[in-house]
Amino acid sequence: MFDDIELRHLRRCVELAAEALEKGDEPFGSVLVAADGTVLAEDHNRVAGGDQTRHPEFELARWAAVNMTPEDRAKATVFTSGEHCPMCSAAHGWVGLGRIVYAASSAQLVDWLAELGVAAAPVAPLPIQQVAPNVVVKGPAPELAEEIRALHHRFHEERNTARPT
Repeated sequence: MFDDIELRHLRRCVELAAEALEKGDEPFGSVLVAADGTVLAEDHNRVAGGDQTRHPEFELARWAAVNMTPEDRAKATVFTSGEHCPMCSAAHGWVGLGRIVYAASSAQLVDWLAELGVAAAPVAPLPIQQVAPNVVVKGPAPELAEEIRALHHRFHEERNTARPT
């Protein structure tokens, strides 16, 4: 299903998600890769400061809009630990980036969060192609699901433990 190169980039996304978690943020990470395989940019979630738009996929779309030609954007791939939310899918589509390869789907994340009793997000968890229908999408990666699930469980368990009762 996934080749070694795709899995290497997805594993880096999981590492970035773990870095976000270590910094007290939600565990999401993304990598932007050029057509020739060069890693151009990477980021992790930065929403803990209060700006809920600081998703790595959104940041990479902004970076690509400034630093890449439309032709190069169309040939690039965004690898990400979790399927893009509607905001990030829209940014991806508007900027004209190429395909998306993700490790865990939005549906998986919704299920994992429901296991923990976490309230639903204020934005519907639509699949990427419902928002950006022309984007080629590949995912989820079953090989990484349990690792990503564990990161999200850890984030929400730590968050609930940190809250005074």
